Amino acid sequence: MTRAPLGPTTRWWRVALVVALALLAVVWRLVRADVGAPANLELVTAATFAATALLRSRWAFVVPLAVTVASDVVLGNTTIALFTWSAWLVVGLGSLLARRTTGWRRVGAGAAFGVVGSLWFFAWTNLGVWLQGRGVWYPAGVDGLLASYAAGLPFLRTMLLGNLVLVPLVAAGTLLADRLESAHGTVAARPA
Repeated sequence: MTRAPLGPTTRWWRVALVVALALLAVVWRLVRADVGAPANLELVTAATFAATALLRSRWAFVVPLAVTVASDVVLGNTTIALFTWSAWLVVGLGSLLARRTTGWRRVGAGAAFGVVGSLWFFAWTNLGVWLQGRGVWYPAGVDGLLASYAAGLPFLRTMLLGNLVLVPLVAAGTLLADRLESAHGTVAARPA
């Protein structure tokens, strides 16, 4: 049995949980520094994976972009926004590859998604920092690009470790949600 994305068989609580996780990711971006958490410890990737697994809709890809844009309105992101927003858009689109995973493969897909998403975000945004800061923050050549990546390694480490824990944990939580739903006879149809 198949259904249209976010059709009448989508359980209201799935949508509510995705909205709550997205709002939590926005709030976290706003208060992270105030609570002393390390830079780049983020919830956006986990919220994106949860949206994909819970909604099973191709529209889940908008979650990371919505979280980033909403929080950047308050944070006042600078010209690097083009790179951060596009990086999150690609992460959102990448999450669609895991939309149909079931069972423990979903947890493995979550771990892989956390790693690949972190590496992509690091590679793309540090390229953006270098491009925008050539001749100012970093030399214009390859040595400047490498210096930009070297300076970003502590941020990558935090994001990578956080996503190696949070995304598989969220993936396991979505499995639990599926099982609880199945046990109560309210299973939403799998995507086609």
